[in-house]
Order: sequence, then structure tokens, then C-alpha cells
Amino acid sequence: MNKIELLAAYWTIAGDRIPMGPTEVSPFSLRERAEAAAEAGYKGLGLVYQDIEANKALMGLDGIRQILDDNGLPHVEVEFLGDWFEAGEKKRASDKVRGDLLEAAAVLGARDVKIAPQMWSETIDIAHYAAAFADVCDAAAAIGTNVAIEVLPFTNIRDLKTARAVVEGAGRANGGLCIDIWHMERGGIDFGEVAALPVGYLKSVELNDARAEIVPGGLWEDTINERVLCGEGSFDVRGFIKAIQATGFDDFWSVELLGREHRLLPLREQAKRSFDTTMAMFEPAA
Repeated sequence: MNKIELLAAYWTIAGDRIPMGPTEVSPFSLRERAEAAAEAGYKGLGLVYQDIEANKALMGLDGIRQILDDNGLPHVEVEFLGDWFEAGEKKRASDKVRGDLLEAAAVLGARDVKIAPQMWSETIDIAHYAAAFADVCDAAAAIGTNVAIEVLPFTNIRDLKTARAVVEGAGRANGGLCIDIWHMERGGIDFGEVAALPVGYLKSVELNDARAEIVPGGLWEDTINERVLCGEGSFDVRGFIKAIQATGFDDFWSVELLGREHRLLPLREQAKRSFDTTMAMFEPAA
């Protein structure tokens, strides 16, 4: 690819919505978001399960694809699959979501499906998770899509050693990781570890920024409400980009900005400000 292209992750331009809130369906129409993203300079759009299902009911997956095509947005990511490692009723519910996400990924041409480790947990059976991850990867391989485990500091896959063990244990070429700068910084993961990742493990990379201090509510409150535009916080965004590039990564980058102030801005301002400030991180510092 070489040329830097950005995707607006779902929450960056979803408006006044938060993960696990009363609803994750954006108050903005899909067409409004696609037009705002394209006008700002984005080349892709991220979509979450609830919003996909709501728009599928309105226009079908082909209708969603047409809106993306109309606005020159070839890059797509879909999320977020949880409980893929569970059993019983939780696994059956997860499999339903998995099927819907993979159906959407197939029609929309998504590069990857993002999946979540177990929230608020510290223990992990590596062999079990590797086998479960391999199963998800095999289902995604049937439609030519990657699967990306997001490394999250409030889950049982919170460091790169554990993440690599699961990916290596699964042994699937389309299985890897989603590496978000927020989770690396807040998780205390050195960028040297990031730079040492095999490039094949990098299935998704996300950029954003945050203030130095973590809010009293803790990591969850901090991650969903307190992120800021790239360059307006304490993160070494340029250093992170260099670490990712050191792996040989050459694909589109995602911008994921969840902030209580940002989400209340007009839609086009959300898109334009997030795009411009992120692109500036790829330029030499003045």
C-alpha cells in the first residue's frame, strides 16, 4: 500500500454513544457517516454489530455496501465478538453473533473481524483459548477475512506475551492481533515489544491519544470517555507509529477516538478533526 490511508473506527464518528451503553446504534445515518468520513479524507469505515444489524434491517447488507462504495470507502472492519471461548448458552449466543458478523464481513469485504478476550478477568487457559481462536479463524478463512484479538488491559489477554501464545497456539495465518496505542500505553507495554511482533500478527492497528492521568473511575471509564485527538494528549503517537512500521506493517490504519467531548461535536467536525490530527502524526515533528 505504502500510501497512508485511514479508516474511521466506529466510535470515532458514531456520535453520542458508548460501548455497552443502552444502545450502540449511531444516531447518525450510515449515509451521513460515510459522507462525513469521505469528505474528511478517510478511506474506510468501522462498524459494530448492533449498528450493522440495524442498518441491515433497513437496507440489507448490499445496501450498506452500496453506501460505502458510493463514498469511495473500500476499507472495512467489523466488531466486536465476545464469548468465543465460552461454552453452553454463552457460546451459542456468541456463535449467532459470529455468524452475523462473518456474513457482514463477506458482503462488505471487511479486512478483519475484531474479537474481545474475557472482560474483567486475569486467568487464562492458553491451550483452550488457542483452540477456540483457531475455530473462529477457520470460520473467517472460509470468507477470506482475518480475525484480530484486541489486547485489552482489563481482560485476560492484557500483554503481548499472552496474546502471542494464543495466536501461536492457534497457528492460523488469518489470525492475529488488534494493537491499539491506548491499550499499549495504559497497559504499560513497551513499544519495543510492539516493534518485535511478526508482521503477520498485525491484523489491525488503532491510533488515538489520552491525557497522562487516568480518571478516578478507572481504566474502563478512561477508555470510553477520556480519549483525545492525536497530538493533544500524552501518548508518543509518532513513536508508536514507528514501532508498528518497524514490523513491516503496510495496510490501512484505524482511528479510534472515544471521548465525551469529541462525541458531542457535529458529525463532520468529528470526522475532520480526527482525520487531520491523526494524519499529522505521520509527518515529521515540526
